[in-house]
Amino acid sequence: MADFNKILPPGNVDGGMVNVVNEIPAGNNHKIEWNRKLGAFQLDRVEPAIFAKPTNYGFIPQTLDEDGDELDVLLITEQPLATGVFLEAKIIGVMKFVDDGEVDDKIVCVPADDRNNGNAYNSLADLPQQLIKQIEFHFNHYKALKKPGSTKVGHWGDIEEAKAVIKESIERWNKQA
Repeated sequence: MADFNKILPPGNVDGGMVNVVNEIPAGNNHKIEWNRKLGAFQLDRVEPAIFAKPTNYGFIPQTLDEDGDELDVLLITEQPLATGVFLEAKIIGVMKFVDDGEVDDKIVCVPADDRNNGNAYNSLADLPQQLIKQIEFHFNHYKALKKPGSTKVGHWGDIEEAKAVIKESIERWNKQA
């Protein structure tokens, strides 16, 4: 399998577009992660079914968040995307998040070429409020059965805040490369 972090750039952040590699399809409770040392997707754990991901969950290549992993993406689509699919995505915001005391932000995106749905979503304000509530509930509680209180959604940031988080993560990647 090709190493996404060696061949796929992060994208045109200033232009509001990033490349996203999907790890977990929406509705799935398998915690699948990209193992960059092996260049393969790995099943990390199986979450309780009630904590299936409310959106597709992936990462931006050639980035490192403060937790040492690639920068996470919540990818909003009408249908789940398979593990390993990559695409160009439009940045619409960021969910500031802390997991076990570490910053673990989530960039919120939609496919750049989703003419039926994504092009209607240009910012977080365009998303259904119920979806925002579901995402927030999920991330505040998905570890509650094994480690209550270990996750916390801070706030939702706009596109410019999301771009700043991405640029910091690219810098962090470049320093370790």
